[in-house]
Amino acid sequence: MKKAIGFLFFVALAAGILFALTPRTVIRQMAVRSGLQENPYYHEGDTQWDNGGIEEYYFNNLPSSYNEIYRELYSRLSAGEDSAEIYADVTVDDFWTAYYAVLADHPELFWIGSGAQVQSNSVSGKVVSYEVETTVPENEREMTRGRLEEAADACIVQTDETWSDYGRIKSVYEYLIDTVVYNANAPDNQCMHSALLNHQSVCAGYAKAFQYICHRMGFFCTYVTGSIRSGGDHAWNIVRIDGNYYQVDVTWGDPVFAGSQEEGTGITVTNYNYLCCTDEEISLTHVANTEVPMPACTDSSYNYYRINGMYYDTFDYDTIYQALMDSVYEGRASIVMKFGSREAYESAKFELITNRMYYDADQYLMRANGVSTWNNKYATDDDFMVITIQWI
Repeated sequence: MKKAIGFLFFVALAAGILFALTPRTVIRQMAVRSGLQENPYYHEGDTQWDNGGIEEYYFNNLPSSYNEIYRELYSRLSAGEDSAEIYADVTVDDFWTAYYAVLADHPELFWIGSGAQVQSNSVSGKVVSYEVETTVPENEREMTRGRLEEAADACIVQTDETWSDYGRIKSVYEYLIDTVVYNANAPDNQCMHSALLNHQSVCAGYAKAFQYICHRMGFFCTYVTGSIRSGGDHAWNIVRIDGNYYQVDVTWGDPVFAGSQEEGTGITVTNYNYLCCTDEEISLTHVANTEVPMPACTDSSYNYYRINGMYYDTFDYDTIYQALMDSVYEGRASIVMKFGSREAYESAKFELITNRMYYDADQYLMRANGVSTWNNKYATDDDFMVITIQWI
């Protein structure tokens, strides 16, 4: 009996020592996962969570089983906890789903880079802790945040609240195209400060900068990931105007980038194919990931070419000829034409490019400028059936 009591005393003592040596965070993690304590970052049934004033598309469209890990990650990351023990009882796969959802909803977490590490329990397979890669030191984040707000506001101030929502969103699209250079080797190019502060980025930087500015303007904008049909990962956005959703890809609006997708070289005219386009249109070149279903984009009310009188249902020689001549008479730098059918587009391409329908416009420009030769650039987009001629 004495041996049994002594053995029990030894076990209790060992357990006490182990408890004393176990970090408090780990103890709390065990208590939360066993149901003895509530997760301090998530209260089941509570809908008044801090979301930074942003409509969280990914959070709202993930299964509710992700609520706890999403809310915990957002709370920790927004508080600057670049590493921590996770209280939520979650697998590695579910952790990554929630992690990328948080980053997709919240571009203002600008200091978080493209990588992270997780530690999991070898027996249960559940995540124990995480550590994220950062691109801005903790002591510089407030200063950087202020600079990002100023950069975004420099774009916003160019618009007027009396403008239509489409007009203001179009202005953001144009601002980023005009101020950011596509550079695959740009530093921190997965973060929005590569676009807004360094002015060199790739698709992720363009898309997060666009989303961030739209959020500051009070517009719904979400982040879309996927690939392009010719190969390679890609990111872009979806916005909402008057209850309808529209696809927006600022990166492919940049003529430097989009030029590689078109015939012709050296064109410097902004590409509006990817401003407020439909699913049908963007699916010609883009494929979105389906882990979180995106809202349907079926409305074509804000098609840039229709709004601006650049859309032609059919090819009529006299109409297109007059449009060319009006373009040079009015001193415009370029003319862009979108056609409503494959037949109309192929006819226009044959007449404009092969038969040099623009010859009379060139003759006018030579006389007006007192020169004997004139060069121009052109681009033909077979996917969107758009022809661009830039008068040099």
